[in-house]
Amino acid sequence: MPKRYFPGKDARDAGGKGGEDPEILEGKGFAILAYLSILCIIPLILKKDNPFVLAHGKQGLVIFLGQVAVIIVSIILGQWALRLGMFVLLVFAFIGIIAVLQGREVRLPVVSEIADKITM
Repeated sequence: MPKRYFPGKDARDAGGKGGEDPEILEGKGFAILAYLSILCIIPLILKKDNPFVLAHGKQGLVIFLGQVAVIIVSIILGQWALRLGMFVLLVFAFIGIIAVLQGREVRLPVVSEIADKITM
């Protein structure tokens, strides 16, 4: 049974030996890709057996779909909607990348609730 990563859980605690869990170490690069717009698809395809990468990949996919939605909505509402929406989503992506580098999972508001509903 694969290990489940919980919000705020430090990677050093995951292995119990003071070092990072091998799943986290091997998945960090792919988990970072998850937060880089359309590249979120790469970790979802190549590393879907790694729960650390999968959790970040699902959140990255939700952020990417949010970016697409913001672009569509900005056609109707104008440039301010694009700037505001993209700023919020880029902040979420930045928080996600920082969490990956720290070897932990972060639950982003709204994004994580939607990501939890995605089955792969």
